[in-house]
Amino acid sequence: MSRLKRTDRPYDVVLFGATGFVGTLTAEYLAAHAPDGLRWAIAGRGEARLRELRERLPGGESVAVLRADAADPASLRELARQTRVLATTVGPYVTYGEELVAACADNGTDYLDLTGEPEFVDLVYVRHDARARETGARLLHACGFDSVPHDLGAYFTVRQLPEGVPLSVDGFVRVDAAFSGGTFASALNQFARPLRMRAAARERVRHEPRLMGRRASAPAGAPRFAGEVGAWALPLPTIDPQIVVRSARALERYGPDFRYRHYAAVERLPVAVGGVAAVGALAAAAQVPPARRWLSGRLQPGEGPSAERRARSWFSVRFVGEGGGRRVLTEVSGGDPGYGETAKMFAESALCLALDDLPPTAGQVTTAVAMGDALLARLNAAGITFRVAAQR
Repeated sequence: MSRLKRTDRPYDVVLFGATGFVGTLTAEYLAAHAPDGLRWAIAGRGEARLRELRERLPGGESVAVLRADAADPASLRELARQTRVLATTVGPYVTYGEELVAACADNGTDYLDLTGEPEFVDLVYVRHDARARETGARLLHACGFDSVPHDLGAYFTVRQLPEGVPLSVDGFVRVDAAFSGGTFASALNQFARPLRMRAAARERVRHEPRLMGRRASAPAGAPRFAGEVGAWALPLPTIDPQIVVRSARALERYGPDFRYRHYAAVERLPVAVGGVAAVGALAAAAQVPPARRWLSGRLQPGEGPSAERRARSWFSVRFVGEGGGRRVLTEVSGGDPGYGETAKMFAESALCLALDDLPPTAGQVTTAVAMGDALLARLNAAGITFRVAAQR
């Protein structure tokens, strides 16, 4: 499925932020699954901690250690010059991420991250997409649970439906998992910046070319009981539907008129109501600086659920797709979504970019557009299941 492609750069993949919670899991996955001959390195600002991590990795003696700091643009440019693919876990990305994107765009280096921050993704498009297209760099965001299962799940569902006709897909997410300090910090930061998030979205619209002769949309939908999955469906205000629609805009296989809606699936109504209330309370508290500081201290970046809790965690995303007289129910499922499976998705995405024969793309692209079938095959082989559950 893959082959090593040699260039004059010393590394095929560099993992930046390797000593963080998800970074460590990703490094462990790469050490266990990278093919022989892959030239890869771990990077971050603490060289001693990086060396300690390397000592714990199987085959760690072949893994290089590179020092770079998100606050030092010169170190980020040097990092980008040394590798073909640069994967970063250092967030919140709207705070720490842009200099690294700029370095990758300037140097023709493929970049991928785990952001679920729409503001950051929109800013990157406005400021760095054109330069990345010039140099051939591929800029990929949301390469973990946000948004790989949803983006590739919708892509997989569309492929089961007729071509050249209007299509609609609804995604229903079920999750049993805990989250880390880094995820909590990113969510809190996002809730605290609604005006800047909307401004970045408007600026993106002004720069994006108009889609001619086709339509793709992601309306929020309304809370409802979804008989097709036997659960209450609550609209999810995440980055995932935005990513799905960008794939649909770029790929004609999604048809002339594509619509996607994204929901949390909750079996009991009181739980659904409580979840909405909790998210609303967190969003409101994030607007008040003292409350935001207090919340930030509850769970620090670098902290996360135990191995035992992660082992009990799981996710399932069901998709209902319709079009051309056909209806299909598909499912993407796996283990711990936020950490174990996110590290797997992130590492396999990096390996896919570095090793696989892929369609020619450049600039800010999604996982479905840049990697599509190749990443689907990798994730299925790695134990994240994409399947057709029913069709008629």
